[in-house]
Amino acid sequence: MSSLNSIRMTFLEFFQKNGHQILASSSLVPQNDPTLMFTNAGMVQFKNIFTGQEHRAYQRVTTAQKCVRAGGKHNDLDNVGRTTRHHTFFEMLGNFSFGDYFKEMAIYLAWNLLTQEFNIDPNRIVVTVYDGDEDSFNLWRRISGLSEDRIIYISGNDNFWSMGDTGPCGPCSEIFFDRGDHIPGGLPGSCDEGERYIEIWNLVFMQFEQKSKDERVILPTPSIDTGMGLERIAAVLQGKSDNYDIDLFKTLIAASEQITGIKSDRDNMIHHRVIVDHLRSISFLISEGVLPTNEGRGYVLRRIMRRAMCHVRLLGFINPLLNDLFPILCTEMGRAYPELIQAKYLISDTITQENTRFHQTLDRGISLLDEESDHLGKKEVLDGSIAFKLYDTHGLPLDMMQDILWARGLGGVDIVRFNQCLEEQRLRARAHGLGLEERTTEKIWFSLKEKCGITQFLGYDMQHNAPMMIDEPKDPHHDQSVVSDGGRGFESRVQAIVQKDIIIDTAQSGQIIDIIFDRTPFYAESGGQIGDKGIASGDEVHLQITDVQKQAGGIFVHRATVQHGVLRTGMRMILTVNAQNRRQLSINHTATHLLHWALRTVLGSHVSQKGSHITPDRLRFDIVHSQLITNEEIRLIENKVNDIIAQNLSVRTRVMSINEAIASGASAFFGQKYGDQVRVVAIESKDGKVHSSELCGGTHISSTGEIILLHIISESSVSAGIRRIEAITGQRARSYLVEQDERLKSLALVLKVHQSEVLERVEELWKERRKLHLVDSKRKVTLNIDHLSAHKIADINFMSHVMSEVNPKDLKGFIDSIEKQIKSGIIMLVGISKEEKASVVIAVTRDLINRFNAVDLVCLSAKVLGGNGGGGRANLAQSGGPNGKNIAQAIESVMDFLKNKVEI
Repeated sequence: MSSLNSIRMTFLEFFQKNGHQILASSSLVPQNDPTLMFTNAGMVQFKNIFTGQEHRAYQRVTTAQKCVRAGGKHNDLDNVGRTTRHHTFFEMLGNFSFGDYFKEMAIYLAWNLLTQEFNIDPNRIVVTVYDGDEDSFNLWRRISGLSEDRIIYISGNDNFWSMGDTGPCGPCSEIFFDRGDHIPGGLPGSCDEGERYIEIWNLVFMQFEQKSKDERVILPTPSIDTGMGLERIAAVLQGKSDNYDIDLFKTLIAASEQITGIKSDRDNMIHHRVIVDHLRSISFLISEGVLPTNEGRGYVLRRIMRRAMCHVRLLGFINPLLNDLFPILCTEMGRAYPELIQAKYLISDTITQENTRFHQTLDRGISLLDEESDHLGKKEVLDGSIAFKLYDTHGLPLDMMQDILWARGLGGVDIVRFNQCLEEQRLRARAHGLGLEERTTEKIWFSLKEKCGITQFLGYDMQHNAPMMIDEPKDPHHDQSVVSDGGRGFESRVQAIVQKDIIIDTAQSGQIIDIIFDRTPFYAESGGQIGDKGIASGDEVHLQITDVQKQAGGIFVHRATVQHGVLRTGMRMILTVNAQNRRQLSINHTATHLLHWALRTVLGSHVSQKGSHITPDRLRFDIVHSQLITNEEIRLIENKVNDIIAQNLSVRTRVMSINEAIASGASAFFGQKYGDQVRVVAIESKDGKVHSSELCGGTHISSTGEIILLHIISESSVSAGIRRIEAITGQRARSYLVEQDERLKSLALVLKVHQSEVLERVEELWKERRKLHLVDSKRKVTLNIDHLSAHKIADINFMSHVMSEVNPKDLKGFIDSIEKQIKSGIIMLVGISKEEKASVVIAVTRDLINRFNAVDLVCLSAKVLGGNGGGGRANLAQSGGPNGKNIAQAIESVMDFLKNKVEI
């Protein structure tokens, strides 16, 4: 039996033997298609090549592409586990030709792979071609020898592929496997398709360009794009009719059965399938830095995780099963995708944290379901909009709600209304997308790129930059080097002037404009490093350049102010970069590489770059790491960086192919887009030991000693699993440390202690202040207890009180004395901070907790105060929100709820 791993390798090696270059899978987060939530096909990373926006050195490639279909237009999430072929994560095998071979070779290679390498019986293959595509029909007949009744013409969109309303398009040829006449179903295209014929491969012949709705022209260089689902072809080759019966899933499901002690029988099969399927998408998404959040891709990941965790719970298993299964997934797929192993700690920690959060939310969701269904009569159904809210906000799966309601003799959920709410949400999500709809501005840059070509960047030859090694190609204009401020710069020509998204021919003094030059020494913002600043001067014209951005994948857009004179398209100008500004940027960019190396060394190899922002003044670096970085770890990271700075090691750059770079050990990062040729920046000792080696297009210094010093000034959390480091370098770092030392000396004098005793003394004073404040606050509450707002709601005593400038942590301390005095009732205390933020604590006495839940009550108040839920126990809970001015409405909302509950 061919394993999943061996099938993948056979496919790739077959095409490699036939002149194709094997390329790694691109990121699951698309870099060149803002309309996609996740990469969902093998051709996504080549979209710009197909559209002519990009050119690569290769013409034939083959890939095994990681794909996710769980959000946006392509969403298989709710079907997973219920069908034999749907997955949230899958692999798409493909071969691609960019203007090299076309239909004949594509069909020849496909036929040979299937019948010779995979040994599929030719009599079990059926193909379809687009209606009218006689070339493909005749080629199939000649190459395969298939009879005419096994080559079927199909009309309509099923056999014609396009990127959208415009762009490359062409007919398809789909290849089907005949599972045998014992399975119901007719030939592809018939009314009774059934399950007998299963599609295993799609060959797309891109030979046209759709210019408009009514105009389609022939492409000068037609291309090939094919896609074969690995899980589906594995089922065929392993003799299975169900994807979940292939070796990978059998291994994972067997482990799930063993760990839970629950067999994957008819009642529990769907649960095991959802769990092992979702484990793959969860693990791969987290490995690429996607973390669970409440929006965008993070929200989709959270839904996948919580759906899997729900099905664990539906099995009656309470332990973190996903964590237990993850090492088995690494064993099965880690060799093909080492990023799983590299990110194993991050993946495990993220699953654990989300599991804890979810079970708290799930308990709350089930409690709310109980409340909403209490008033339903036998066989009555739950309102679909309420069910959707429980599904969307609290993660309760529809099938779990159905099971709970049916077990109580109720009629389940109003599915029609539920689906209406689901579709409304999908439409809202599609309308908002990721906020990345193509804008007018982007169209201008793409049209200018087509007209002007890619801007030639000359900035690597500036002084203070890292020396180039012999194998880096020299720029032909190297002799026109930029001198520091006031010196001779690069000569360049104005190709286009843009103001407020409109192309103009001239610009007057005082106007702020965007300019495209044919070549430039100015670095455009990229890789976290901001754009250069400087000047441009010409025939009685002077410009101040304040920023440079790269647009449309290759044109440098210079934001400038015309200081005097008239600028015209076609003018020749001298461009001079502010050398001191560039030097500081280069220092901080090199320091960022050292910081990244030290973070991985100290915290672990799971650390990966999530983002950076490099300015002349400081650097900011975001990393994937799930825990607080301690002060001890920060000092160790600093020491490692400063040790390399003190050694004054060389910073070297080389240009090489992407494969050479990866083979050399250089780090490449998910989310970054790389071309055929890449720039590698390495920091190495004289003995050849490499401390840092990264693919990077930024500017750098020539030796680490130029940094002088690095000091970390802050460490914080940006979001779940993302930590942010901010640091300063050089003289700025020295000045900062001197200032801090002076402040410490001054503070020691005020406190009348030695500098080493300042922290201890401050802690003592703070504790004393807190004790005094707590005693004073309790005294005030006790004194004013008779003045608290008291209401009788049926048989319930409800008391509320608003307190100014009180610490939220102290509110709970006030509850006990009040609760003892009222014996029975509900107490609501609200604290207002100086910033007008509100904190709420609600207590329910023991005799009432069977009727009222404090968590429910604080959640009601939190909504009015602009907060997000609350937490605690049935007898005592806490929440809050930023809108302290709404405290009266918050108290009223709780009272209204109590009135409705007791039916006043």
